[in-house]
Amino acid sequence: MAPNEALQYMGIIRLLKHFGWLWVGLYVVDDDSGEHFVQALEPLLSQNKICSAFTRSIPQRSHLNSLDDIGSAARILSTSFTESNTSTFILYGESRTIVALNMFMFLRGTISCGRVWIMTAQVDFTLSSLEKNANLELFQGALSFVIHSRELLGFHQFLQNIKPGWTEGDGFLKEFWQQAFNCDGLTPQMSTEIDGICTGEERLETLPRTFFEMDISGHSYSIYNAVYAIAHALHIMDSARTKHRAMVGSRSIEIQAPHPWQLHPFLHSVLFNNSVGETVSFNDEREMGGGFDIVNMVTFPNTSFQRMKVGRLDPDVLGGEDFIIHEEMIVWHGGFNQALPLSLCNEHCQPGSQKKSKEGKKFCCYDCDQCPEGKISNETDMADCFNCLEDHYPSKNHDQCIPKSIHFLSYEEPLGISLTSAAVSLALITALVLGIFLKYKDTPIVKANNRDLTYTLLISLLLCFLCSLLFLGQPGKLTCFLRQSAFGIIFSMAVSCVLAKTITVVVAFMATKPGSNMRKWVGKRLANSIVLSCSLIQAGICAIWLGTSAPFPDLDIWSMHEEIIVLCNEGSVVMFYTVLGYMGLLSFISFTVAFLARKLPDSFNEAKFITFSMVIFCSVWLSFVPSYLSTKGKYMIAVEIFSILASSAGLLTCIFSPKCYIIICRPELNNREQLIRRKN
Repeated sequence: MAPNEALQYMGIIRLLKHFGWLWVGLYVVDDDSGEHFVQALEPLLSQNKICSAFTRSIPQRSHLNSLDDIGSAARILSTSFTESNTSTFILYGESRTIVALNMFMFLRGTISCGRVWIMTAQVDFTLSSLEKNANLELFQGALSFVIHSRELLGFHQFLQNIKPGWTEGDGFLKEFWQQAFNCDGLTPQMSTEIDGICTGEERLETLPRTFFEMDISGHSYSIYNAVYAIAHALHIMDSARTKHRAMVGSRSIEIQAPHPWQLHPFLHSVLFNNSVGETVSFNDEREMGGGFDIVNMVTFPNTSFQRMKVGRLDPDVLGGEDFIIHEEMIVWHGGFNQALPLSLCNEHCQPGSQKKSKEGKKFCCYDCDQCPEGKISNETDMADCFNCLEDHYPSKNHDQCIPKSIHFLSYEEPLGISLTSAAVSLALITALVLGIFLKYKDTPIVKANNRDLTYTLLISLLLCFLCSLLFLGQPGKLTCFLRQSAFGIIFSMAVSCVLAKTITVVVAFMATKPGSNMRKWVGKRLANSIVLSCSLIQAGICAIWLGTSAPFPDLDIWSMHEEIIVLCNEGSVVMFYTVLGYMGLLSFISFTVAFLARKLPDSFNEAKFITFSMVIFCSVWLSFVPSYLSTKGKYMIAVEIFSILASSAGLLTCIFSPKCYIIICRPELNNREQLIRRKN
């Protein structure tokens, strides 16, 4: 008539997991049933990541032969109770187990310690007449599984009105009455009330609840259902026999009392609703369903207690309500201040850390280590930290992943504004210089060293300054496709102009020597050929680059910890450095030729200025490579823009500032006679 005991094991597990109690102590009665309970429960605890801090057997009174045995048992049990770092204990036994444990704890003075007790349905608080006034404060706030019951209509009134009879056939109630009220039996000859003599007028509701409860218990409810189940089975059996007699047509068959085994098939088919409307039936295992109620024990200073139903465990209920617990109804031990008790081997590992097992300890006992760099944990007690998604990064506390912000070298930010202002300013200065040279195009200083070549160089420098703007802003398909190629071709043209100017100086000097055949090379044809051929080679390299592996917009999610960089993937790194290498080769040749020609005796010799400009140009681009490789994100683009502006500004300043000074500030020097006089 009682639910399967194995259901309680799962109920204990559900209760522990619900409240997060992962570190528990076990107190079990010292007999075969207690050993079986431990063997059945321990694997379930491990499977559900719950640990038992200890297991203690509560000795039975028959095993305690002396005061030393009692003292030793009390010391062992109370030490586990007080010195363990768990606050939740599971108790398995019976009523005598309660009495024994309470006595042992009382002997050691541990009555007031605040703990949570979880008890099985086998444990009952019905004590004997000698123990009915025992103080059960130790079990204040206990949670106990009890066989499911419902209050029967009229049952309470029946107990209030029950009185013992004094006939010989009522011996059980008479003996109970004498023990309950500690009185002797009343004989029919004695009609007056005498102290210590039972009158029969005593009321059961005055007895302590530890001895007698007025509410129906789970066991009584099971007996009530059992009686009705037998009655229904007998009725079914009798109906079957009546039909059988009707079929054989005989009324003389003697009705015999049934044997118990004859009721089994009829009991198995019993199905009825009892007086409170609950369905009574047996399952395939011939066990009664109904599950268990979860009750909360509340003790009072007058040694009485009250059990409040706070939950239910019933595997037959569907819809996820097979386990119900009402936390708000539970009264915990006063030591918890009505806060939810914790029962852990150690504190939870908070988000941002991971568990690290302790050597020689159970898995519930662990240390907490901070998550390593680049990883997080976002829940308590995580075994391992994990990496964020590629487009996220760990927070400072390693407890969450934060989306990376998208960055690029914008026109609006201070660095972008500075570079844009510098590029536009230098472009305007270059345009101004070009305007000056166009205005004074017929003066000797402008005509010197190929006037058209000077214009081409100034236009190339102007485009160099403007092409740096392609590197600013969010990269797109067009800007990525154009910017490196435009930069390479324009710069190659500028350096080719410088090389052509230098070679023009050398050829002009050599052509002045008597008998020299270099005069045929003097003129615009040589300079134009140099500029065109050198530029076309760079254009060919860029065409191969764009045709095979063109640059494209891309996202760099690895370089910066908290940012996603929008950039142009250069496609082929080899081609990128080939463009730079070719430009470096032209620069080196220009510097070498200019350096060798810097002391030629010619008033129109620009070689010394070109030498200075190429020193600056080469220095900038030699420092560009390590700087570019050592920076990350948008600062790589800033380094490239700065190199473009600095090298172009070096050419503009060193080559054209002396001429502009003479044209604007010293016009008297800008005539042929003055230049010839200076030469002589």
